[in-house]
Amino acid sequence: MKGRLLDLRMQDGSRHFAELPEASSWDALRRHLALLPGAEVTYFLTGGVSEMWLDFTFRGDAFSVNNQPGGYWFFVKDPACPDAALTAVVDYCEQLLDP
Repeated sequence: MKGRLLDLRMQDGSRHFAELPEASSWDALRRHLALLPGAEVTYFLTGGVSEMWLDFTFRGDAFSVNNQPGGYWFFVKDPACPDAALTAVVDYCEQLLDP
C-alpha cells in the first residue's frame, strides 16, 4: 500500500481504513473485488447517479466500500481485523484505482 492505513472509528463501531481515488466505475470496482481470491461480494446498491455501497467478505471479515466525492472509502466491520487483510484489500484495489 502506498500510504499508511487509516484508523478512523465510525459511530457503528466499524473502522474507516482507506481512501482511494474514484478512478474507475462502480461496476468495474464490483467486478474487480469479485475476482479477489477469497472475497465474495454480498451486497451492491446504487442510486445510479451519485452514490453506491458495496459489501463483501474477505478472510472472514465484513467490508464495505462507499463512494464520496472523488474517492472510494473503505470500511471493515470489525476494527480488530488484521492489518494484513486490510493491506491486501487496498493493494488489490490500487491495481484498478491507483495504477
